[in-house]
Amino acid sequence: MHAPKFAASRSFHQELKRRTADYFAEAGKSTTGGKTLFFKALLLTGAFVGVYLHLVFWTPPALLGIIEAVVLGLLGAAIGFNVMHDGAHGSFSKRKWMNQFASFTLNVLGGNSFMWHNKHNLIHHMYTNVEGVDDDLDAQPWLRLSPEQPRRLLHRFQHLYFWFFYALLFIAWIFFMDYQKYFKGKIGDIAIKKMTASDEGVFWGFKALHLVLFVVLPIYTVGIVSWLVGFLVFAAVAGFTLSIVFQLAHTVEQTSFVVPHETTRKIEDEWAIHQIRTTANFATDSKLISWLVGGLNFQVEHHLFPNISHVHYPALNKIIRQMCTEFNVEYNEYPKMRYAVASHVAHLRELGRR
Repeated sequence: MHAPKFAASRSFHQELKRRTADYFAEAGKSTTGGKTLFFKALLLTGAFVGVYLHLVFWTPPALLGIIEAVVLGLLGAAIGFNVMHDGAHGSFSKRKWMNQFASFTLNVLGGNSFMWHNKHNLIHHMYTNVEGVDDDLDAQPWLRLSPEQPRRLLHRFQHLYFWFFYALLFIAWIFFMDYQKYFKGKIGDIAIKKMTASDEGVFWGFKALHLVLFVVLPIYTVGIVSWLVGFLVFAAVAGFTLSIVFQLAHTVEQTSFVVPHETTRKIEDEWAIHQIRTTANFATDSKLISWLVGGLNFQVEHHLFPNISHVHYPALNKIIRQMCTEFNVEYNEYPKMRYAVASHVAHLRELGRR
């Protein structure tokens, strides 16, 4: 498949980049996360390690163990949002090795940073909500996320059962989807670059480490039944949390779903305006939600400036909103997270019926 092509960049994107550069120059700030993000990363990873050690080596009573597994799942998702995500985009730190170290938290948790870079950074961020290209839209046959996807009878109920498949995401990701991409050499229909020997070593080495840390060792210390219950709870909480936050950014009623021209493969909008029309924010006034989800409630800002750390998104929000007003571009945002969730459910319901 040939990758789609966007319309030539017009004044919007150039002016937006100029104003953003002026902001950082005048404020005297770096575009990376800085000490605030570094200490946040230490807090989250330290808490994750502490809960993991208590679960595996101290063997808490059943009820407490389940509660701790829930907490572990939430902490795993929070590390993904706040540490791995910025590291993978090169915005965690000025130092390349620190960004790589932050992104490698995904490898420890069972994913793979190479596959994530190709799927998320290169494909999703470039071709957001482009049917047949953006792999984040592909949950078939179980879910219909885009109007261009075929509708099946079971989709009529997808707004009721979606949570179950979101809870399975993490397990499917680490035990199936990464390997599928590895052996096919493709993400969807898009070929990925050949892995180097180092990439191969990281892939297989960390997959093995994850099995030891999250399967073999816990089974040895607490037994297979306790491990299975705890791991399923942990994985379901992490999977659902990761899924719902990312879905609220793109698969809601306000966002656009784009189909390239059948022959030319062209997309009408320039890249920056495409990102705004296919993305939505939620609960940007909530400092608590912003802290927990690593600024991913500011998805418009993130998609326009993925290499800028999420700690700067509230400031960028003002610049981008002003630009959208001046250029008459609709800016998608839900004032509360519950409104975004309701819109996502309504989107699923509508696609299940038509």
